[in-house]
Amino acid sequence: MKLEDLKSVSEASELGRLESPSRYVILVGDGMGDYPLAELGGKTPLEAASTPHMDRLSLHGLMGTVATIPEGMEPGSDVANMSLLGYDPTLYHTGRAPLEAASMGIRLGPSDVAYRCNLVSLDRGEDGVTRMGDYSAGHISTGEAHELVAALQQAAAGGPLRLYPGVSYRHLLLWSGGREDLRTTPPHDITGEPSEPYGAVYRCEPILLEFMNRSAEILADHPVNRARREAGRRQANSVWLWGQGKAPAMPTLEERAGLRGAMISAVDLLKGMGVYAGLDAIAVPGATGYLDTNYAGKVQAALKALEAGDFVYVHIEAPDEAGHEGSLQKKIQAIEAFDRQVVGPMVEGLGRFARVNLLIVTDHLTPIQIRTHVSDPVPFLLLTDLHAALTRPGRGDGGYAERSAGARGLHLPNGVALFNRLIDLQ
Repeated sequence: MKLEDLKSVSEASELGRLESPSRYVILVGDGMGDYPLAELGGKTPLEAASTPHMDRLSLHGLMGTVATIPEGMEPGSDVANMSLLGYDPTLYHTGRAPLEAASMGIRLGPSDVAYRCNLVSLDRGEDGVTRMGDYSAGHISTGEAHELVAALQQAAAGGPLRLYPGVSYRHLLLWSGGREDLRTTPPHDITGEPSEPYGAVYRCEPILLEFMNRSAEILADHPVNRARREAGRRQANSVWLWGQGKAPAMPTLEERAGLRGAMISAVDLLKGMGVYAGLDAIAVPGATGYLDTNYAGKVQAALKALEAGDFVYVHIEAPDEAGHEGSLQKKIQAIEAFDRQVVGPMVEGLGRFARVNLLIVTDHLTPIQIRTHVSDPVPFLLLTDLHAALTRPGRGDGGYAERSAGARGLHLPNGVALFNRLIDLQ
């Protein structure tokens, strides 16, 4: 469904609050949490950023921490967001790539295994060692990436592999009858590290090794990379396969909780998760998954979706991308944009609905210092009956951040428990 396909229920509904049923809203700043940093005087980026809207809401809401990553599972956005949607990852998670496939309209057969296929930059140093230079090939544009993926189809032609273009550096490889048990590694986990120890896994499967070697040859002198090289930008000189799995079997949110609604995200992972949850995956023009995303368009789409349904999940990727880059300045910028351009306008727009339960949360921490995800509990802020909550006296205790949430003393064991509180099922 596209944004322009959503219709207002009536002109009158725009003038006053829409009546029952209640609305349920989750706003996720991906990877927003972090560790204290010396350069911030011992504060985290979330503590140091200017977040007046979240800080105001924290005075009136329920705040605490929640464990979004089950013990023994990788702290990926797939696991963490599935948990926040109220699905136990130990029961429903099969891999990241199958969720992205659903977003792209790809139906996986019983023997199909989907792999995430990043366009990456591998750097060969003076010591002769090849390292993961950039997991996103310099955040290559979607247009450039689609040209490269079209050329890479040659490397998969005539065999059991099929390529599907996605957004920016994020693409998909489908392997009919393939293996799902390979121990692959997300490229953003090994930035700056030698790639060989992690890429060696592909050598045990000749079909994958041949595909990756052929891909490197095709990318080496492609016009897109020549232009990027001449402009002093990173080249997409390799592909990286990871996050594989078969199609999951998940009940919809309507089947589980009687909820209908929408998923608002720029990334295929979240949109695909929404598809499996029975949500409308709304395409917002200009949504990029980075600092330049269309924040206003996402807010508008979310509010429109709530006129037709009762649930919306709004996902902002930029803080996570900044964490993977190790950029403190960009992470603070992303957090402040989340507060100013998403939280503030959403709360204002939610005034048209009679009763709203609002959850503000990060899915996992992506600390600047280590540039990858960790499994630590994350801070959450929950306001049940938002309008009534804002009329009650506030509590002054440090705003929405990791330590202030932990100081409230409420710790939930998993995302299912938090989701149940959001929809009044605790």
